[in-house]
Amino acid sequence: MNELLIRLHVAVLKIGLPHRPLEHRGHFRLLKILAKHGITSTFFVPGYTAVRYPDVISSIVEHGHEIAHHGYLHEAMRGKTEQQEADILDRGLEVLESVTGSRPIGYRAPMWELNWHSPKLLRDRGFLYDSSLMDTDHPYELAVADGGPLVEIPIQWALDDWEQYCYVPDFSGSGLIESPVKAIEMWRLEFDAMRAEGAAYVLTNHPFLSGRPSRAQALDSLIEYVRSYDDVWVTSLATIAEHVRGLGLTPRSVERPNPADF
Repeated sequence: MNELLIRLHVAVLKIGLPHRPLEHRGHFRLLKILAKHGITSTFFVPGYTAVRYPDVISSIVEHGHEIAHHGYLHEAMRGKTEQQEADILDRGLEVLESVTGSRPIGYRAPMWELNWHSPKLLRDRGFLYDSSLMDTDHPYELAVADGGPLVEIPIQWALDDWEQYCYVPDFSGSGLIESPVKAIEMWRLEFDAMRAEGAAYVLTNHPFLSGRPSRAQALDSLIEYVRSYDDVWVTSLATIAEHVRGLGLTPRSVERPNPADF
């Protein structure tokens, strides 16, 4: 019995040898799915990822997708001084522009953590939009001090594959890795509800998580379901932000809490 198991295992390995580096398989699998459905998407990329894998980032651009800023080393921004955060933004901008040939106009904070000074740093560097806040279901113009606004495209943890699939010992996750069936059911239910609200459905998928074979197949089926509705616009966040900017919305913000009230 042991000999049979070993032989079967070796046969599977021979059949399944990747044609590309293993760490890139999820990325190419997701690009193939997006191309199949004719979707232009947004990839939020840390600067160092572009330094280490410029060919991967270039392939994303060649497929017509947007590259947006996601920190440099995926540093948590919470508690960073204005200068520290500015240095990280500038370092990431320099690398992404060098690799892609264009300056990013979109930003998502690592761990979705913004500081009160973050919007102004982004606006002053020419960013059109941010996608880090969770305060509503619809994109809006975020008021920024001493100048024009920043388009905000809200997100939520429930539409992030990290919470469903990621487990890294001593770093992240509870040890429970969900089935793609459960994840897609939840994301489909949220899509149905948000479509009824006329809201913006922003799904976050990491190639090393959702790019795994069974998860990619499940994601493919979800995209097919979403695309079956003629009243749903599926596009990149940059395109959505440009649309929102053209609406002439009145910018809004939230008053900063007084620490003395805590």
